[in-house]
Amino acid sequence: MRELKLKKCLSCGALVKVIDDCHCKCGIMCCDDKMEEVIPNSVDASFEKHMPLYNVSDDATYVRVNHVMEPEHYIEWIAFVNDEVEEIHYFKPGDVAEVTFNYDKGTLYAYCNNHGLWKTEIK
Repeated sequence: MRELKLKKCLSCGALVKVIDDCHCKCGIMCCDDKMEEVIPNSVDASFEKHMPLYNVSDDATYVRVNHVMEPEHYIEWIAFVNDEVEEIHYFKPGDVAEVTFNYDKGTLYAYCNNHGLWKTEIK
């Protein structure tokens, strides 16, 4: 199954989605440095407050992240990815981090502005 691949600049915080990664030694650059791959669930943070949780009903997948949504700390987006679909829903501080996707097997991702990328598999 296709995975969402992201790279982040450790200097300015720029985040890019990688469609086809660099195949040479130079890597994708930003601020004169090589961007680092963002690995899901690799930050030491509260697991239960960052994982996308879901319920399936009929042909819909209801997704929620139980997380604060304050200007300095919030869920920026939730995405659903499989071999055929990639759908992202964006949030801003004050929103509730929840979204509904059409049901299918795949991967849910949530991105916290402070604690990075988190993922859950839909089976």
